[in-house]
Formats: sequence, structure tokens, C-alpha cells
Amino acid sequence: MLKSSALAVSSNQEALSFPEHLVGSIERVTFHNHETGFCVLRVKARGHRRPVVVVGHAPALAIGEVVDASGAWLHDRNHGMQFHATELRTSAPATEEELQRFLGSGLLKGVGPALAQRLIASFGSGILDIIETKPHELTRVHGIGTAKARSIGAAFAEHRALKDIAAFLNAQGIGGFLLSRIYRAYGADAIAIITANPYRLALDIPGFAFALADQVALRLSIEPTAEMRLKAGLAHVLLEAAKEGHSGLGADEVLRQASLLLQIAEASLRPVLDAQCAAGQFMADDLSGQRAVFLRSLYGAELFIAHRLKELSKGDHPWSGLDDGEVVAQVQAAIGVSYSPSQREALAGACRAKVSVITGGPGTGKTTLIRSLTRLCARHGRVIALCAPTGRAAKRLSESTGFPAKTVHRLLEASEGGFRRDADTPLDCEFIVVDEASMLDIRLMAALLRALPDGAGLLLVGDVDQLPSIGPGQILSDIIASGAVPVVRLQDVFRQERESRIVAAAHAINRGALPELEHRPDSDFYFIEADTPPDALAKMTIMMRDRIPRRFGLDPVRDVQVLCPMNRGRFGTTMLNAELQRLFNPPGHDALQRAGWSYGPGDKVMQVRNDYDRDVYNGEVGIVRAVSREEGELTVAFDERLVTYTLKDIDELALAYAVTIHKAQGSEYPAVIMPVMPQQSSMLRRRLLYTGVTRASRLLILIGSRAALAQAVTREEEPRLTRLRNWFAA
Repeated sequence: MLKSSALAVSSNQEALSFPEHLVGSIERVTFHNHETGFCVLRVKARGHRRPVVVVGHAPALAIGEVVDASGAWLHDRNHGMQFHATELRTSAPATEEELQRFLGSGLLKGVGPALAQRLIASFGSGILDIIETKPHELTRVHGIGTAKARSIGAAFAEHRALKDIAAFLNAQGIGGFLLSRIYRAYGADAIAIITANPYRLALDIPGFAFALADQVALRLSIEPTAEMRLKAGLAHVLLEAAKEGHSGLGADEVLRQASLLLQIAEASLRPVLDAQCAAGQFMADDLSGQRAVFLRSLYGAELFIAHRLKELSKGDHPWSGLDDGEVVAQVQAAIGVSYSPSQREALAGACRAKVSVITGGPGTGKTTLIRSLTRLCARHGRVIALCAPTGRAAKRLSESTGFPAKTVHRLLEASEGGFRRDADTPLDCEFIVVDEASMLDIRLMAALLRALPDGAGLLLVGDVDQLPSIGPGQILSDIIASGAVPVVRLQDVFRQERESRIVAAAHAINRGALPELEHRPDSDFYFIEADTPPDALAKMTIMMRDRIPRRFGLDPVRDVQVLCPMNRGRFGTTMLNAELQRLFNPPGHDALQRAGWSYGPGDKVMQVRNDYDRDVYNGEVGIVRAVSREEGELTVAFDERLVTYTLKDIDELALAYAVTIHKAQGSEYPAVIMPVMPQQSSMLRRRLLYTGVTRASRLLILIGSRAALAQAVTREEEPRLTRLRNWFAA
């Protein structure tokens, strides 16, 4: 594997020359990471009979562009002779041959080799000026209408803007880092915004390190003690805490972390923090006897949630007047089940209280109760809405109840600017059920409550022992702990579920005990010991490729999901996705490449950001159905829905042969394989393991060491700092 730095000589490389200069045109972009700019290029270089390999960093590249590189020749023992560029710049193609390759490279949507040839025939070497300044004239070429001409012009303008921004960032010493995200956030105003306040990069751009913003500020002559830097450092600490699930931090902890980040004494930061709180930029409050500081938006949202739930709890229930006992008997007969005592209590409670919670582990009948409520609403003419935080959870809810269910985002009609459903345009329902409610974060819960009609009932259903939301907050846990609304905990495991070793293992883990690991034939849970990462990977491969399809008739890509505690490391999703793609769907000539990954027909992918325009949301998993290299597009099937992505949008996708347990929340898979290895020890926790185990419906396989499993079972997660349960008591 090539190293990501062109400046260092690794143990596999041998320097063969002093610094040199190389100029040539790009024949092929072998690899390009759009996040870091690292690239491997095949270049037709002047003075060289054969194409050469150039390794370096560049933010925006296209076949046919001219490379101007400074660096040295190195011999890599795995990859042969390479030119490692310490500086690498690109410019527009000059010759007709270079123009032909550039225009036909797929950079400009809808322009392939044939159309590129017609464009050059019509406009000659001035074609790029036409595209940039007079794109309407492209309609003179056969096959180009007004809309396509505008699209070509816009794509080229974006490419040029990326290069201008890249040149500015290069001048600040950060190369092409996160260029596409910067452009997406700021557009053509990027240079002006960054110049005015470079620390916005760390606050606005996901993944942009504060240290890099500091580099830009230094080159722009901003003093280390500048107020904008100190304010940004304090805000960065709170934003990072929100990524860990906290809505705030203790004031002393904020100052401690900010002091380490900024290398500024806490005494100098305290007045700035106090001033930010006094100005309302942050919110300060007493929490369990200590002063805590919160992001303004999260503080207000938690206050609103508590107030709104109290408000909703008052007034008549949509089913007021119905007899609880009669209702339970009616529905029990209608769906042909016999309720456990806790289920009867939960159903009766949902008929009495406008706001209530049902929680319980696997096999305790949560879904049966939701199905009962849909029948009850249908019988009495009440309008019910079912929803869940993720697409897979909503689909599973719909399948199990026979009633339409949506994601919370779709129910609220999400758009880039927020949600169309709100207090002014509330939901049209009398009762709403939210399944997998442990996944609700502060912002989504607040949005849902804004859109809920005053007279509607609300039921939150979920397993409070699972991981809390990926976003900030622990909504379900805080509501239960507050005692502000009726809560029923289902504890009876039904007979057919008791026979499942998956369910038994989940409940054992939740109690802090090791599940039974002895091998049993015809079981749905197996523990496979593996001493080393290569051993574990080999056994995982055999299971997925051979034994699971043969023994259980499951498709290794569609039906089997590998779950990991984290992305990085020997058993993280990054490594496993590369291995599993190579095993089940090796990239072919028709694959599209982006950020170091290839995507071809048959690849399993996950949406990793909410995309309101395409109506597809973070965590949804699909299969690539078609790829068009000519158009620079690929089409993904999310269940029955087809969604098309262009090259610039592909970074919204990630391979999903292996996903993190956090990303799998709300989903259920026929088969789950989980590595539990000592190399993952920093992330192994009871709730994480429990959540992963409960994702399996038919087959669960844990691969690893007993010691690592024992560690995971006994270690608790760090508690989140939130304000919600205190607001209920206020």
C-alpha cells in the first residue's frame, strides 16, 4: 500500500535522485483521496518515453491536465519506480490531445469521449474559454441542449473554483485538505469567509482539525491571543463534547480542555467564557451542584422538550372514555395473542396517558404492542402515525405491523432548511408511536414535538439498555429517569423467544454476565475463538463465503452484516470493507472511484449523511445497481427506491460490508458477525456489545477471544452530561 505522504521515505522505498522537476499531462488518476488530496497519477512526462508514476498531493485533478511537480525519484519495493512530488500543481490542458482526454474524462457531467471530440472540432483550443464564459454557445454542437450546456458550464465553474480555493489554501499551508467540504459549505465565497475568520473552518466543516485552522490563522497574521481564536477554541470544545453525546460540559472541564487546545492559561480564558455566556452565545447553568456550560441550541432544545412533554401530557387522551380492560380484551382477541402481565399494563397505560414510554429487551413483545395499537386505532377510527429514526427500523416496523411506517425525517418532511412540519403545519394524526426511541437525539426529538398536534397522544417505544443516539442527548433514558411520564418496562420473555440463544445471550450481556459460549448444533448463536487478527479474518471469510450460505441459505452480501466497534484499526470497518469487497465484489473496469474507494455494480453501500434533496438519510443501506462512467453516475437501490449519485456526491456513500454498531442501530439483519478482539479493547463496552448482539434476527456469530468478550461484558459506558431530566424537575 502506498504511503499517504510524499515527503518521507519508508522502509519499502529507496531514494534514487536529488530534487528534480517534472512536467507532463495526466493519463490516468490511479488513486485520489479527495479528503487529503493524496494522489497517485500516471503521467505522460516530457523527456520520458514511457508514462511515469507520480505520487503527491493535489485537491482537484482531471485526466488531460498538465502536472508541474518538484520532488525526487524513489524506488518502492512493492510498486517500482515513482516520482514523489513535494510540490504538485496542475494547470489547464494545452494541446488538442490533452483537451480531448480532459473533456472526455467524466469530469463534466454528460461529456464523454465522443462529445469531447465534437466540442474540440467546433471550438478548437478555445473550448475551455467557451465553457467558462459563454456556455450557451455549446448548444451549437449536436447533442447539447440548453440545460446540458448550463450543466457543463456549472461543472467546469465548480472545478475552477475548487482550484482557486485550493491555491488559496495551499498558500496557507494546508494543501487540499477537505476541499470539497469547504466548497460545499461556503461555495464561491470560501476565500472571503476564511480570510475574515479562519476558525470557522474548525467550527463549520466536519472533520476539519482545529490545529489546521490555527495554521491558516497564523499565515493570515492572526495573533494566538486574538479574541476570535479564544472564542472559537471554547466553542470547539463544546462541539466536540456534542459529538460524544453531551449537551454540555462542566465549566472547569471546558476551561481545562480549551487551555490544552489553545495553549492559553485557564485564567485568561475564564473572562472570555464568562463574556460568551453573558452574551448568550453559550448557556451557563447549575447541574448537580456544579456550573455547566451548554451550546445554546442544545440547551434550548432540551428545555423545550421537557416543557412540551409536560404540556402534551395534559388534556384529554384521544381514547378517553374507553374502558382499559375492554380494550385489552378486544385487541388480544383481534390479533390472536395472549398478553403478559406487563404487556397488559403497557397497553392499558397507553390508553390512559397521552404521553407514555414502553421499554424492554429483545423478545419481550414491544412490536406486538405496537401492532395492537394500530388495530385499536383502526377499530375506533383514530389516525395513527408510526415512525422510527432510521429507514431500516421504519421498514421493519411496517412489515411487523402491516401498517405504513416512516422515518422521523420523512414524517416531518425534512428539507435542507429544516422540517416542513412544525407548530404552524402540524402532523395530521391523533396518536403517534416512535419505535427505537433510544436513537432519538435532542434535535430530532425537539423537531418531532414541535410538529405534534396539541391533542395527539405520544408513545415512545425502545430498549433503554441499548446505545443512546449517535447525536447529542440520551432522550429515552432521561425521560424514564425523570419520572415525568408513565413508564412500563417489559420483562417477560416469550416462550418462542426464550428458545433463541441470541435472545438469551443478549439478556445475559445486559446483566453483566458472559453468555453461554459452548457450541450447540442447530443453534442461532456461535462463539468462534480466534487468537490473532489473521486467524479471525480467515475464519470470518470462511463463514461468510461458505458455511453460512450452505448451512442457512443466506446471501453473504445481502443477508450477512459484519458489525465493528469502530472504523479504525485491524478490525475496523475501513480494513474489513476493503477485504470483503475484494472477496465478494472486486472492483472492475466499470467501477467509479472516489476518495480512495471503488464503487461498482453489486457493492453494498451506506448513506453517511442526511440528504434531503434525495430523501435518503444517514445509516440507510443499499446495493449499487448501475454505474455510468460516461455520465459519472451510479445508481443505488435502497429497498425498492433508486437513488442516483454523481461523482461529486459519492462521498455521501461508504462501503457497508462492515459497519459500526452505532450505524447499525435501529436495523435488524438475518445474520450478524461481530469480531470481539483485544485490538478493539478501547471501544469494547457492555452496551455497545449488547446493541450489536440484538441486531441479529436468525444468526449471530462472535469471533475473537473470551478475554476480550469478558472485558466488554463488564465495562460500562461513560455517562453523558445532559440537562433534560433536570428540566423535568425544574
